[in-house]
Amino acid sequence: MKKLGGPLLALLALAGCDRTPDNGDLAEAEARGSREAAESGRIDCALEGAKLFDRTCTIEEMSGEGGAILVVGRSNVGYRRLQITTDGRGVVSADGAEPAKVSIVGDNMIEVAIGNDRYRLPANTGGAK
Repeated sequence: MKKLGGPLLALLALAGCDRTPDNGDLAEAEARGSREAAESGRIDCALEGAKLFDRTCTIEEMSGEGGAILVVGRSNVGYRRLQITTDGRGVVSADGAEPAKVSIVGDNMIEVAIGNDRYRLPANTGGAK
């Protein structure tokens, strides 16, 4: 008879637990992770029509003629420039070719869609939903 050990035993122990994750805790952890990633220069993105987001895009803030500009994207796909607005819209496309569609996706998180690309950015949403 083979002894159970290591990872298999741990998996069985977890399978015996009937603990479901708290959605509030999960949302808080995800928001915290997104903020920390953006502070370190990484954000979640889904480029070229991808369905799922991954934390592979970079974000950099620079000064522009009309205020702060965010440069978001990935080197193998390309970058977008977003103008930070002060009128409550969040950001607009600074490139001008395609408009940016902004939607609130959670506390202090917006999703910006431009063409087939989507970016999740930390933002002061003021608790709006």
